[in-house]
Amino acid sequence: MDAGQVVREGRRRSGLTQKRLAELAGVSQSLIARIESGQVQPSFERVVELVRAAGLDIDIRVTPLDEDAWTMVERGANATPDERLDRAIAGVRLLEEGRRLRGEPA
Repeated sequence: MDAGQVVREGRRRSGLTQKRLAELAGVSQSLIARIESGQVQPSFERVVELVRAAGLDIDIRVTPLDEDAWTMVERGANATPDERLDRAIAGVRLLEEGRRLRGEPA
């Protein structure tokens, strides 16, 4: 989620128009529109100010990285044929072990 999406989400959750958020934050409506459209990249501090003007706050957490599908594709594309084969064999073994633990036939 980029800065514009965060500002838009905060504004919408609060039921505010761009004009009303601008009034509450002491900025122009056109600035809000440019931020939300991605034409302007505000500082993190400005995003927090705008979200707070909407009556909300931002909660940031550091969490373990969750490898998404794209990361997995990139890792696969960079793997050697031997590494790919090793991963495939490991996957089959994991599948077989899961079936064995559930009592399913091989």
